[in-house]
Amino acid sequence: MSKIHKDLQCVVLSEEQLAQKVKETAEWLDNKFSNTDAPPLAIGVLKGSVFFFCDVVRAMKTPVQLDFMTVSSYGNASESSGKLKIITDLSSSVAGRDVILIEDIVDSGNTLLQLRDLFLGRGARSFTAVTLFDKPARRTVPIRADFSCQEIGDEFIVGFGLDFAQKYRNLPYVGILKREIYEKK
Repeated sequence: MSKIHKDLQCVVLSEEQLAQKVKETAEWLDNKFSNTDAPPLAIGVLKGSVFFFCDVVRAMKTPVQLDFMTVSSYGNASESSGKLKIITDLSSSVAGRDVILIEDIVDSGNTLLQLRDLFLGRGARSFTAVTLFDKPARRTVPIRADFSCQEIGDEFIVGFGLDFAQKYRNLPYVGILKREIYEKK
């Protein structure tokens, strides 16, 4: 593994561990959707989930269709505002479709809850959420992903798509950001 970034305390998941989590997620989704009559619609929430999303759908054996949306509840802050803002909506209809939401992290749960309600309100046949990380200590609403790769504590993590103020996304591993980086006044 390459040298750890100077702004990180430690690595949470290495490149090799991430590859294993991707494989496990793809296998779980294949088992769930192998007998569907139409390809599910896999939705990636930009920008944080992009690496996980792409790796998971490439590893799946089940045919899927892809779409993306951009939403925000953080801006440049380290904590969610709880208010979901749709910046770029889907280009596909979810009506009558099995929807798979592929997320990077479920933190407060607000984004997951609001997107689930949005897709089901638009007529999705089913809604399944998978996430790389689950942070239940920060949950403010009663919702969980259907499949989570790893539970983490109340740490601020970056890398493999996860960011702080649009930085660190391209790290090939996930690590804990040093507190002094995101608590600067």
